[in-house]
Amino acid sequence: MSNHEKLRQLLLQLDDKSYKAYKDIKGRYHFSDFTLIVDRVQGDPFASPSHVRVQLSQTVAYFPKTLYQSRSREIALRDYLTRQFDVVAREFSSHRGTGNSGRIAIMSVGQSVIERTAAFINDELVEVRFVVGLPARGRRISGRQAAEMLCEDIPEIVDQALKYDSLDAVEIKQQVETIEDADWLRKQLAERDLVAFIADDAILPRRSGVDDRPLEENALPFQSPETLRETFNCPNRGEVTGMGIPAGITLIVGGGYHGKSTVLRSLEVGVYNHIPEDGRELVVTQASAVKIRAEDGRSIASVDISPFINQLPQGRSTRQFSTANASGSTSQAANIIEALEANTQLLLVDEDTAATNFMIRDHRMQQLIAKDKEPITPFIDKIRQLYTDYGVSTIVVMGGSGDYFDVADTVIAMDNFQPYDVTEKARAIAKQYQTERIPEGGKEFGEIAPRIPLPESIDPSRGSRDVKLKVRDVDEVVFGKEEIDLAAVEQIVEKGQLRAIAEGIVYAKRHYINGRTTVTEVLNRMMADIESQGLDLLGNLPEGDLVLFRRFELAAALNRLRTLQIGEHH
Repeated sequence: MSNHEKLRQLLLQLDDKSYKAYKDIKGRYHFSDFTLIVDRVQGDPFASPSHVRVQLSQTVAYFPKTLYQSRSREIALRDYLTRQFDVVAREFSSHRGTGNSGRIAIMSVGQSVIERTAAFINDELVEVRFVVGLPARGRRISGRQAAEMLCEDIPEIVDQALKYDSLDAVEIKQQVETIEDADWLRKQLAERDLVAFIADDAILPRRSGVDDRPLEENALPFQSPETLRETFNCPNRGEVTGMGIPAGITLIVGGGYHGKSTVLRSLEVGVYNHIPEDGRELVVTQASAVKIRAEDGRSIASVDISPFINQLPQGRSTRQFSTANASGSTSQAANIIEALEANTQLLLVDEDTAATNFMIRDHRMQQLIAKDKEPITPFIDKIRQLYTDYGVSTIVVMGGSGDYFDVADTVIAMDNFQPYDVTEKARAIAKQYQTERIPEGGKEFGEIAPRIPLPESIDPSRGSRDVKLKVRDVDEVVFGKEEIDLAAVEQIVEKGQLRAIAEGIVYAKRHYINGRTTVTEVLNRMMADIESQGLDLLGNLPEGDLVLFRRFELAAALNRLRTLQIGEHH
């Protein structure tokens, strides 16, 4: 076992040596009140930084057990520690030479509170994982600066960011209680026969398309219509009122720019919890909600889209539909079937990102083009069957077609970012102005056919490397020689989720994708493993940059792998 003075001496001795000599510092070092562990040392100042961990005994960190006694509170506290470490590390991180020299950084986080591998806490210790850019001049070691970083800056960061007595106790309590209340609310939805809840006074608009923080100026607090108001008694903040969205089919209508899509976006990310002051911290959506959209150009591998698309020209079957370049309607059909295969119970659809010919075929078009010449059965004729046959609810933003009034259970109109329950008015209009369109969906939705992925079609290797993965922002994974485009998968909110998904596909191939196991069963087993063993099972080293994903986004990535092939189901 080395102590920290040995580390300092070693770094000073390495000064001006070739950069690769930094490999000698790999190991564990005891400081006065924490342990520093160097897990991976970069081979070059321009390579990705070195992986480092610190561990503090709870006799030093001293976090009260009440702050992490439940799963919900533990994840909230781990998130808080990650954020605090980030704030303090930025003050000490400075450019000290070439490449990444001088960088001290933890994974960057957004507005969501999700389980991550950056910070851990239990009764014994606190562990935080981060990266350090070991300093160099050209490709020679800057030993003195490295000693300063590892032996002076890191102890200072630990002191300020990871000890309960150095932190704001009120702020920590607020974060932990906010997350616990949100988790509790989400669990209450099913008991009330609701699929979502938006608290009164929530601030839903964001600053911009690239800034997810709440809008500060002219943001109107949300107020529920009386007829949809629900009251909950949360464990921490007590009574909370707001708008409950019932199970079934809900339309969100209203003029352009009045807040329809803003509400839907809040519901999309309502599957995650949010930090205090986010404005959406008490907006919760059923955990299995999936945003569905058209996605021109995506690949589809043997999906049975026959509930929506049938009788293609030249008698082509759609029971095992494959294409390298899907149209708007076929992609939207496949997206729904794949979400059902992954066991969603709630679909979220915005007409702005949907294929028009998939959503509606009105009476006049029915008269002009006979049904036997139109392969597409529009969503309007399947939306009710989805609910009656499979218990799957749908929330649709719809500003352009009143035909949906006939199938809606609830109609909410957005006017200047405020919701109004117009269900009765919509029903009266539907009665007064009959559409005369003929339902085209048959009596049942149709079967969700199981699919079995073939392991040989999933290859993460590249060149001499068995596994080559790279993540670009939140919308693309380089998987071996393939690029998986996830730009249209809108519920991926952090880059670390994409890293974990890429590792998750590799893990699934090693353990469960064997030519006999269905996609649904692979997802079930994968998520059960993560639930019981944690995200660390996906990485080789203790990784500090993995973020928990949902089964739906894992399925989305697998389904968009262009080499994916599906075997025969017996």
